[in-house]
Amino acid sequence: MAIEVGSKAPDFELKNQHGEPVRLSDYRGAKSVVLVFYPFAFTGVCTGELCAIKEELPRLQNDDVQILAVSVDSPFTLRVFGEREGLEYPLLSDFWPHGGVATAYGVFDDEKGCAVRGTFVIDKEGVVRWSVVNGLPDARDEQEYLKVLASL
Repeated sequence: MAIEVGSKAPDFELKNQHGEPVRLSDYRGAKSVVLVFYPFAFTGVCTGELCAIKEELPRLQNDDVQILAVSVDSPFTLRVFGEREGLEYPLLSDFWPHGGVATAYGVFDDEKGCAVRGTFVIDKEGVVRWSVVNGLPDARDEQEYLKVLASL
């Protein structure tokens, strides 16, 4: 069960595709966060979703909003994936403990060993204001993220 809207977002620290630590709490008081969990780099639906985010990046990552994408891939895999697809936003590795952050958000599929497609919009106070969780084959619509952000 995914974390509920209105709940405090669990804090975490994960390494990005460059091996740098990223903490959710670093954005508290400064930016809203769109936290996007996806199963694996280099897969068709995931690549399509993350490239759609890239196309909307000026609206999803700016002075008021930060996009953070999370998978169980290693930072090394994420670096190659990000470079290949031209993704200029943080790709975070939930590699070890395997799926720990996805589990905290209630979007880890134990059977498959990866996150399902969960997205959480977290306000500047660290509260989850909106979420959507889709199964592995079902892509999300980044336009929904923009609608929610406009309402914050």
